[in-house]
Amino acid sequence: MKQIENQLSELRLHGMSHSWTALLEAKKHHELSFSEGLELLLQAEQDDRKNKRFDRLKKNAHFRYHASIDEIYTEVARGVDKELINTLATGNYLQNGESVLITGASGCGKSFLASALGHHACAQGKKVMYFNTQKLLLKAKMARLEGTIIKFFEKLSKMDLIILDDFGLTYLEQQQRMDLMEIIEDRHGQRSIVIASQLPVGNWYEVIGDETIADAILDRLVHSSYRIELKGESLRKKR
Repeated sequence: MKQIENQLSELRLHGMSHSWTALLEAKKHHELSFSEGLELLLQAEQDDRKNKRFDRLKKNAHFRYHASIDEIYTEVARGVDKELINTLATGNYLQNGESVLITGASGCGKSFLASALGHHACAQGKKVMYFNTQKLLLKAKMARLEGTIIKFFEKLSKMDLIILDDFGLTYLEQQQRMDLMEIIEDRHGQRSIVIASQLPVGNWYEVIGDETIADAILDRLVHSSYRIELKGESLRKKR
């Protein structure tokens, strides 16, 4: 028995290793067949690997909030339709490369909702990255100065989901417009993006600044996206 435990550890079958002792204990009280015991061990290994991947994906995403999709307060008056949340929870929008645009006043729960969608995507095994929009554009500027901008964009393009929070707090400069366009173009129809903003989508033209680039960006976002317009009093104020 000790030899089996050592082999499981050496092979890094940690889920099996942790369940081995419990399996032996269960066998004392219930006669398990070989196939039943093997099924339990394989399920334990699968669960262990899934949990570790989930933890790793969450850590790499750098979410603003630890949020669960089950914690989303769904109410039509607040602008959150339960049916829409259930649709997004299936993850089909990720498979289809569709976007989610979340708008609403400060404190109404945009960042929490975006984080919850990101956490759920991680639970489905998807690679996610969460950014404050201005910090993302600053990272792009630094990557350009360091000569690693192509590598930076390639890394972003491989993410199954990118979340851009606090979009529209400041007007974009010319290079920032081009960088945003590059990011969205790389994802169009292939990978999903969630954008959270205090401004209604109709006001994004002004923030982006250049009409031609704004048309190109919004054309790629608006026509293949789910829209959530949060309403009501600030949740921070209520707390």
